[in-house]
Amino acid sequence: MKISLNRINQDYLFEAKSSNDLTVLMDNKSKTEGKVEGISPMEVLLMGVAGCSSIDIVAILNKQRINPVTLRMEVEGIRDANAVPAPFQGINVTLFLEGDDITPEKAKRASQLSFEKYCSVSKSLDPNIIINQIIVVNGVTV
Repeated sequence: MKISLNRINQDYLFEAKSSNDLTVLMDNKSKTEGKVEGISPMEVLLMGVAGCSSIDIVAILNKQRINPVTLRMEVEGIRDANAVPAPFQGINVTLFLEGDDITPEKAKRASQLSFEKYCSVSKSLDPNIIINQIIVVNGVTV
């Protein structure tokens, strides 16, 4: 796995490109002048956690012949904004699943397996970062 990154203006805007030419713009979200034109690197990290675990959850449920009609995730990183560096101290995940054949037990198990065993992104984080999960199946928190 390899990416490339290029500075594309005289400010803080960068373009990251994957090996198959897909791109993400990254910018300094805390800059005091100019328009923020990209996602902050810390937001990209949270997106990676959400994307990786969502892929796992769908794969785990698919093996049980369950295909969610909807999968949505909200991910919030908790950090001390006054610290330098300011790593995540915790991550709160709310997973929303919808589908007739999804039981609360299977949803919880799929989420747990993802975050505790399979998600390469979350497993690459500092082990002291606690990932809290809330799971909502068909509008009901389980």
